[in-house]
Amino acid sequence: HQNYPNPFNPSTAISFAVAQRLVVELSVFDLLGRRVRLLAQGPRAAGQHIVVWDGTDEQGRAVGAGVYLYRLGTADFAQTRKMVLVE
Repeated sequence: HQNYPNPFNPSTAISFAVAQRLVVELSVFDLLGRRVRLLAQGPRAAGQHIVVWDGTDEQGRAVGAGVYLYRLGTADFAQTRKMVLVE
């Protein structure tokens, strides 16, 4: 699903659903393709899940305003969506 709110400041919720227990990875990237933050990694039970991104990088530093991509991936599926952090 698309994150909400979008645009956002200072945080946004990313929701996703899995039909069965799966190992998932949810990451945020900048437009150059560099990973900014790993939000979730590991097994998830079937159902709806929500992960909140607080606009910080792996070291806990606030990132700048701009367009970011988040990618949800499993062994058989990957989807990328766009989100906008505003000041």
